[in-house]
Amino acid sequence: MRVCLLASGSKGNAILIDAGSCRILVDAGLSASEVLARLQSAGYDESQLNAVIVSHEHTDHVRGVGALCRKLGIPLLASYPTCRELNVSLRKVNVIEFESGYPFAFRDVMVDPFPVTHDASDPVGFIIECRDGKIGIATDFGIATRLVVDKLKGSKILVLESNHDENMLLNGPYPWHLKQRIRSRHGHLSNTESAQLLDELIHPELAGLFLAHLSEVNNHPEIAYSTAAVLLQTQNICSPRLVVCQQHAVSEAIEA
Repeated sequence: MRVCLLASGSKGNAILIDAGSCRILVDAGLSASEVLARLQSAGYDESQLNAVIVSHEHTDHVRGVGALCRKLGIPLLASYPTCRELNVSLRKVNVIEFESGYPFAFRDVMVDPFPVTHDASDPVGFIIECRDGKIGIATDFGIATRLVVDKLKGSKILVLESNHDENMLLNGPYPWHLKQRIRSRHGHLSNTESAQLLDELIHPELAGLFLAHLSEVNNHPEIAYSTAAVLLQTQNICSPRLVVCQQHAVSEAIEA
C-alpha cells in the first residue's frame, strides 16, 4: 500500500490512497483540473482513480469533488449529512452513502469512517485496510478522543493533523474569536497535541507518518517536524519515515 498527499493545508486537501486494487482520493479540496495535475505529478493516470471519499463538507476538502467525479465517472463516498450540505454540487454524481461508525467494503478494501470533533455536520476520520495492513487518517479535529486513539492504533501509515504552533497562533494576526475556534474541541490539533497523540500510537510496524493540515500563518514546517521528531527520538520501538506535507506541492509517497 502507498500513500501520497496531493495537497494539505487550509487552502485545499487531497490524499491519494493506493491499497489493494483501489486508488481512492480522500477529499478533493482543489479544483478538478488541479487535482488531476497533481495526480499526474504523483505518477498516476486519471483513469486509475476509483473513487473520492469525503471527510466533511468544508470547502478546503470538497472544492473539486463534484466536477472531478462527473469528469471521471467515478463514485463519491460520503455520509448523508455531508451530502445534504453539498447538495447542488453533487448533481449527476453517483453518490454512495456511508454512516459514520459503520465500516463498509469498497472493492477489496475495508473503510471504517469514525467520528471526530470538528465544526462540520458529520466529520469523520478514516481507517482504510487491505491485506497489506492499515492506513489511519485523522485531520480537522480539535481533540483526540479515546475513540480516535483506539481506531488509529495499529496503523502502518498515519496521516495526522499538526495544524498550529500554540505560541504562533496566540501571538499571530488572527482575531481572537478565530483563535478560540482553532483551539477549541471542535477546531484543530496543535503540534504538541499531535505529538501526544502519536505517543499513544507508536508500535513496531509503524512505517510512516504524514504531518498534515499545517497552517501557513500559525505554523512552520520545521517546528511541526521537530515536535514530532523529538517524540520519536525518545523511543526505540519503531523508526517511521516522517513527512511534513505542503499546501502547494505533492508530498513524498510512503509505502508499507
